Amino acid sequence: MRIYERFCASLRLKTKPILVRLKPQDHRLKTESLSRWHCLLLQNQVSAAIILQMAAKSRKNKDKQGPVAVNKKAYRNFEIVDKFEAGLSLLGTEVKSLRIGAADLSGSYARIDGQQCWLVGASITQYSQAGARQHEPLRKRKLLLHKAEIRKIKTKLEQRGFTFVPLQIYFNDRGFAKIELALAKGKRQYDKRKTITERDQKRDLDRSMKKYHR
Repeated sequence: MRIYERFCASLRLKTKPILVRLKPQDHRLKTESLSRWHCLLLQNQVSAAIILQMAAKSRKNKDKQGPVAVNKKAYRNFEIVDKFEAGLSLLGTEVKSLRIGAADLSGSYARIDGQQCWLVGASITQYSQAGARQHEPLRKRKLLLHKAEIRKIKTKLEQRGFTFVPLQIYFNDRGFAKIELALAKGKRQYDKRKTITERDQKRDLDRSMKKYHR
């Protein structure tokens, strides 16, 4: 069993070996058959440890995936003042479409009605394998925020110049779909030109650094 314990330690798995207790009447088993039983038991435990490690790696790689959809116009046209993370009330087919990146936030915005927050204008493409049970791509979707956050956002939106825009949709470490929202102010034409200039300068600097490191 020491070989198995060392193997589990190398995999960083907290797995205990299975102990076999023989009944008094089983002591007539020969040494050869007993050692053969231990070898088979060890093989099964090692196989289970390998499967657990592969599942952990797969889950880790899945959690590292980037955003499903990004609202690039929001960064170009607005000055971000404050950010919020919200849950999304979605249908099953919508979640499956998001898993394959079939979403678009262009032209979408968030709105507060009473004590509830809604995502309007976001497009989630219909899932091709769903058959007849499809969702409406542009339907209004409820956003899950705390009441304190809704009150704070509502107070800001009552001030002149503020708007509430979605930035990106992604899946968190637990596999739940989340959306990043921002309280923002519209940029003037001068600010937009300044942002474009800074972006171009950063791109040129990155290219120069790559050539230097070659």
